[in-house]
Amino acid sequence: MLLNCIDLYKTYHMGDTVVRALDGVSLRIDAGEFVAVMGPSGSGKSTLLHVLGLLDSPDRGVYELLGRDVARVSENDLAALRSRRLGFIFQQFMLLPRLTALENTALPVIYSGNGNGGRASPEDLLSEVGLADRMHHAPNKLSGGQQQRVAIARALMNRPSLILADEPTGNLDTASQNEIMSILQNLNARGITIVMVTHEEEVAERARRIIRMRDGHIISDDRKVPGRDFSQSAPGTASGESEGSGEIPRIGWKLVAREFREHVLQAVRALFANKVRTLLSVLGILIGVAAVIAMLALGQGAKASIETRLASMGSNLLVLRPGSRQSHGVALEAGSVTRFTTADAEEILGIPGVRRVSPSVTGRGQVAAGNLNWNTQITGVLPEYADMRAARPEVGRFFTADEEQSRAKVAVIGMTVVRELFGKVAERRADGGASPNPIGESVKINRVNFQVIGILPEKGATTWRDEDDRVAVPLSTAMKRLFGKEYVDNIDIEVSRAEDIPDVEEAVRRTIIKRHRLPPSLQESFQIRNMAELQETLTETSRTLSTLLASIAAISLLVGGIGIMNIMLVSVTERTREIGLRKALGARPRDILWQFLIEAVVVSVFGGLAGIFLGWLITVGMSKLAGWAAAVSPDAVFLAFGFSAAVGMIFGFWPARKAAALSPIDALRYE
Repeated sequence: MLLNCIDLYKTYHMGDTVVRALDGVSLRIDAGEFVAVMGPSGSGKSTLLHVLGLLDSPDRGVYELLGRDVARVSENDLAALRSRRLGFIFQQFMLLPRLTALENTALPVIYSGNGNGGRASPEDLLSEVGLADRMHHAPNKLSGGQQQRVAIARALMNRPSLILADEPTGNLDTASQNEIMSILQNLNARGITIVMVTHEEEVAERARRIIRMRDGHIISDDRKVPGRDFSQSAPGTASGESEGSGEIPRIGWKLVAREFREHVLQAVRALFANKVRTLLSVLGILIGVAAVIAMLALGQGAKASIETRLASMGSNLLVLRPGSRQSHGVALEAGSVTRFTTADAEEILGIPGVRRVSPSVTGRGQVAAGNLNWNTQITGVLPEYADMRAARPEVGRFFTADEEQSRAKVAVIGMTVVRELFGKVAERRADGGASPNPIGESVKINRVNFQVIGILPEKGATTWRDEDDRVAVPLSTAMKRLFGKEYVDNIDIEVSRAEDIPDVEEAVRRTIIKRHRLPPSLQESFQIRNMAELQETLTETSRTLSTLLASIAAISLLVGGIGIMNIMLVSVTERTREIGLRKALGARPRDILWQFLIEAVVVSVFGGLAGIFLGWLITVGMSKLAGWAAAVSPDAVFLAFGFSAAVGMIFGFWPARKAAALSPIDALRYE
């Protein structure tokens, strides 16, 4: 016995109307039979066929297929039974338009999971139904009869035990009808059980058994020819395999890899079948990823620029500055209470944790060379200043301790001063021609002759100060020969380790209070600026800026993800009948889930790759045209690409899950 139905009931509610499609139907069909089910519209014949084909389930009653009660079978095992044991022939052919006849025929293989054995060759099947010369044609290039023959070949792909045909000749002319019926009769003669729904008497007469239905009841069951038992040789029952076994082994890496590859191919074909829609989806992700790449690059460039500026300020630095006190609401001159000397600097150098100290004096001065002059900032420092403030000249040298002690008239000048006083020289150097070097040239600073011995490294300009518009001279020279100062303006203190900065800062404070005998009321008359705190603040600001820019760009990716979800929902709606067909061919819910999820991920991946390229172009454009500091980092690329793939999975999951949850019969009936 192939199948057995006992008291099947199926009721549909159409508004206030109750339709009893099956009303206590009992039926037994043996292997090898050719059964025609007839009846007027609404008699329940199609519902019975759908129940027999595991596309629909009865409200109550018992249906046994190959000795198994299908009510006790899991959804995955039902899919396995449809794939391995059943073959469907639909009235509307149900061929996928984007696939050729050969590919449509081979479609069940994706879900069969039974390796290379137990199934026929799609080429042989198409040849068998007379389509050897049309196998590479799309369905729209085939006649109705040819399309139905493709559907028959597809139904035979996994060598089923039972073929279910729903009005297989309903849309065909007489000649095509005869061809299809001849094919079905030949298949039955080879031992394949066929259950066919039809409303045409001449078609039903080709069957060996005719069942007539009306109002959900079987009113007659006539056998024209005694049934034959093909249970020992029915196709689909391999030697050693129980008829009751409908489960298909789906384990092993090779099988998983094959299934995944097929899902990817199906997803790519579906996407290419709707090129405009796919392009719009890709465009949403592309813009988002490009925005993330460009914004992160801009933030990274800003961070690099800030780090460069911070490096020029020196590391682990404390700056001791004289303060001022308030008198009747008026702030007095800085240093009016506490003034520092070089002796203070020597005392501070002895504090544990202090590596180097450089007192300094600052003032404005007129610098002249030849017939050119320039007003700039003059800074008197010790030789240690060069390493403490990252001011070691790239051209020439810094002055030495001997030169500082002897009040030598030597100067190290910034690039802005070089351009203003040696403009023609700088221009010729930029043009690549040979030119005299400013090193060794003589300049006058406040009418005192100095020799240029080095050029300070370029540090750029901010909105409030040009770091290259300055001249550095020995501290003793500046104090005695230029400014006539007895006190220093600042003392730069370099700490050996960053973690020692708080302790050193407190030790310096105690030292100054003790040396200058400051009472409690005047202990705030000087300042100690922690450059590490400033660096940390600027770095944190840069990090916040990068995060803000990336967050803004991520919104674009989010919008792109919502676009993917909308497109996929539309795709699920448009392809509902295709989903029903795939489930009828044996697709499990997870197969449908994976196919649609892979489509969403493919869109995201292509959009991500294109977005990375576009983001790189935008970054290069910003760097070249606007002169902005921007750099694309590998981390930004991986982040944007990974986020785009995640967006595809997250926003594609709901539409994919919705598709996977569709009932086979509801999907097939969708209009």
